[in-house]
Amino acid sequence: MRYFLEISYNGGQYHGWQAQENTTQTVQGELDKALGLLLRQTVATVGSGRTDTGVHCRSQFVHFDLEAGIPDPGQFLYRLNRCLPPDIAALALHPVQAEAHARFSALSRSYEYHLARQKSPLDLGYAYQYSTPLEVADMNLAAAKMLAHRDFESFSRVKTEVKTFRCHLHHAYWEPKGNHLIFYIQADRFLRGMVRTIVGTLLDIGRGHLPVEAIETILQSRDRTLAGRSVPPEGLYLTAVSYPPGTFH
Repeated sequence: MRYFLEISYNGGQYHGWQAQENTTQTVQGELDKALGLLLRQTVATVGSGRTDTGVHCRSQFVHFDLEAGIPDPGQFLYRLNRCLPPDIAALALHPVQAEAHARFSALSRSYEYHLARQKSPLDLGYAYQYSTPLEVADMNLAAAKMLAHRDFESFSRVKTEVKTFRCHLHHAYWEPKGNHLIFYIQADRFLRGMVRTIVGTLLDIGRGHLPVEAIETILQSRDRTLAGRSVPPEGLYLTAVSYPPGTFH
């Protein structure tokens, strides 16, 4: 029986999502350990994607397989959350068809990047403290130009082992909300480091260090060195993963 498990986590204390062979603490490692303890068997989860060190998550899906079904999902979630550390939460459990895959069945992923526009001690670890004046209209013009492109190699981490750098962006825009300036982006897939590098490049445009048109040159070059720096991870949140209708029973 295959299950999809929805989780949320504070990534501040973790070296990203993916379990590693060494003793480094990861979200997947903690989740697999808790599931194994609860189910009294080895459990290997498959995630909808990877998040880097320090990145937070409001909603991510993983799948795992069991020979026997789970008779009471509500009780299972209650017991699983008792086994998980305080900074990881199990939100929902769904039985799915055997061919459903947390990563390959996903239609889109959504991220937010938060800038704290004034010094804010309560935002430490949850937003990038960035008070430099910005032309947000220019940043949104540049972000809109990205939607017409498919190759995002310029924004990918160097030496990433992928078969293609093609991504289909559904939306990308900035919006002020209180003390925060938030970047919203959704695509069918993302490359390693892609969102944080896009944000860094758009900040260069917002500060006037690059013209709006530079985004076209950077994308067409497929050269990471022309893009901006990768911004810190604490402002980044994976917020949603979507699947085809009927995936969940």
